[in-house]
This record gives sequence, structure tokens and C-alpha cells, in this order.
Amino acid sequence: MTTVLIVDDQPLQRYGFRMLLDSVPETEVIGEAAHGAEAVRKAAELRPDVVLMDVRMPGMDGIEATRRIVAAGDRSRVLVLTTFDIDEYVYAALRSGASGFLLKDARPEELLAGIRAVASGDAVIAPALTRRLLQEFARLVPPAGEDSAQDPRLASLTDREREILVAIGKGWSNGEIAGRFVLAESTVKTHVGRVLSKIGARDRIQAVIFAYDQGLARPQGGTVQASRPRRGRRDAP
Repeated sequence: MTTVLIVDDQPLQRYGFRMLLDSVPETEVIGEAAHGAEAVRKAAELRPDVVLMDVRMPGMDGIEATRRIVAAGDRSRVLVLTTFDIDEYVYAALRSGASGFLLKDARPEELLAGIRAVASGDAVIAPALTRRLLQEFARLVPPAGEDSAQDPRLASLTDREREILVAIGKGWSNGEIAGRFVLAESTVKTHVGRVLSKIGARDRIQAVIFAYDQGLARPQGGTVQASRPRRGRRDAP
């Protein structure tokens, strides 16, 4: 059972989400919030598995609420859901620690699959947003060869773990990494878990951001490495 806190300033929108989530046995809505400050308070009080977070709300917006929920260090993971596909929202949401970003026009099955993925420790981004997100990373990452201070967390990685981090940054799944490095998927999963722990990343999305920040990964020929979340997918960590 995945517990969910719904955060949206529109009562009708919250009602719609609740109706959808209550219609499936694997999710349980344990609370609602109408603005960011209430979301932060209820997340600390209820400790849901997933916080379904709107962006634009009066007072504290969803980006700041996400940042505070993540900073609290509780188990709750945030899935940002918004009508607006503005690039700055996506980037800011992921920077603040969100584990995923979907648009409100996602199909019900996509939303449910996204909640399952985030709850299991995976991460998800709406396919339509992935290319622009990678382009934003490319714009912000220093050109190859440009001197920059290396994050000390990189020094804690073994050579193999660094290779795994680069692969994560390219968007490869555990299966793809296993095939490339001729490793068992269970071994890859162990390596990925160690990488996330050493760099302080909550999930693969945060590891991708770290890899791009360090110049270890860049968009590959304009391709998109993300896909829609699928039922039963268990590629985490």
C-alpha cells in the first residue's frame, strides 16, 4: 500500500486525484493540503510515501514546499504534477529534490505508474519534458575541458562506481549497464546503491543532476533516454 498526500490549491482537482487514487487498491490518500506551508506541515505529521505536489499555489509554492520536505530528511518522496510545462519549473523542482515531474494531462495509468515508481525509489519525468531538461543541463554545464572545482564526493567513488555514475547520467537502466559492463543486474543494483549513498542522492534523478553538474554526462546526439513509467517496473535504486 502506497500512502499519498495530495497538494493542490484547487478543491476540484484534489477531489479528482482522490477519486482516481481511491479507485485502486495499492494506493491510499492519507491527507490533502491546499498550499505549500500546509503541505510541509502535513508531510511531517503524516509521513506519506509520496507527496503529489502542485507548483503554482498561493503563499509558499510547490518548489519551496518540495525543498523543505526533502530537507526534513523524512521518507516522503515528491512527485510534482502541474499544468505548466515551463522548463524552469521542471529544473527547479528536480533541483529542490523532487523524484519526478509529470503534467496534469498525463493519462490516469501514467500517473498511477509514476506514483508507484517514485514510491519504490525510482524517478520519473514526463517524456515530453525530457529533451528540454537535457538541453537545460547542457546549457548550464561548463564546456568539456573547462577547469572547474571537482566535488569531493567524486573522490569517494571507486573507478567502477564512477563508470556506473556516468552510465546513470546517460540514462541507462540497470539492465543496459549490466550488458555494457558484463555484470549481473544484482551487482549493478548494488553498485548503483553505493553510488547514490556516496554522493548523497535520494534517487537516480538526483544522480543524473550530479553527473551533469560534474561534467560527466551530456545529451547524447539529442536523443532522449527516458521513457514512460511502466507497471511493475523495479529498476531502483
